[in-house]
Amino acid sequence: MENDPIAGRLSAVYPELPPGERAVVRVLLDDYPFAALGSLRALAERAGVSPPTASRLFDRLGYGGFADFQAAVRDGARDRSRLLEFVSRRAPANDQAGDPSGDQAGAVSGAALDHTRPEPTPPPPAGEAGASSWRQAAENLRAGLDGILTAVPEPLYHRAAALLAEAGSVWALGGPLSELAADYLIRQLAGLRPRAERVPGSAPGRARTVLDLTASDVIVAYDFRRYSPGTARFVHAARARGARLVLVTDAWGSPLAAEAEVLIRLPREAAGPIAPLAHEIAVTELLLVATAAHLAPAGRAADRLAALDDLTQTL
Repeated sequence: MENDPIAGRLSAVYPELPPGERAVVRVLLDDYPFAALGSLRALAERAGVSPPTASRLFDRLGYGGFADFQAAVRDGARDRSRLLEFVSRRAPANDQAGDPSGDQAGAVSGAALDHTRPEPTPPPPAGEAGASSWRQAAENLRAGLDGILTAVPEPLYHRAAALLAEAGSVWALGGPLSELAADYLIRQLAGLRPRAERVPGSAPGRARTVLDLTASDVIVAYDFRRYSPGTARFVHAARARGARLVLVTDAWGSPLAAEAEVLIRLPREAAGPIAPLAHEIAVTELLLVATAAHLAPAGRAADRLAALDDLTQTL
């Protein structure tokens, strides 16, 4: 958030705002950018103000309403790499320690003129800083997993599971990292039911897949910012053939959300600077458990798994 121009602007205007709008800014900055991704009414309720009061803040900032502000937050976040920000914040300062003409000289001069300025706090040793980052990442990961369990209700998993169990075929795909979750889903799902496949990576392979899709088939897409144009193209083509979509995405709002029959939106992506694949895998495992439970009464999953185990031992 430190390098986000919108967050910086909110902080800069905060002292000039009336109390109600300050309350809105505090909520936004305390949970940035996620507090900006819900409805205006939800934001106002969190701040303890009326929706018109919250709306006046965004008019004052020069946006064409709350929706315009949300779009700016999303666009700004999509253009930033969280890992790059993490590394940049921990990069050593410019090598000017021995150069009195550089920033060091300015800092010394400024300190001499301002006797009320406190001495700068020295940075923690490298080992301590690393341990602190690890602890924060672990805490964020734990909180994210708890948030998933709270934010994604059980009926939603069962709706998705019904589609996965009853579909003629299931095809899964993802982006550069989330494709690992798609691969995990298919590896496990193929033990529970036939015709569970990964979407091919090549354009000719994808074309052949789409050619045979019907309304009985289901696509499972993992789509996280920065959203994959290739995933979007395949999903649009599959939907044109009647296939249904289960979409696992993030709080930002995938462009494919409107296409989904079942939309599973993960509430956070925070787990330190590394994109948290653990969250996507956790949701995938819950989907698999629900699908297995859906198939169990018919005995299909148990019989198939037993046969698969026998063949695996034989081969």
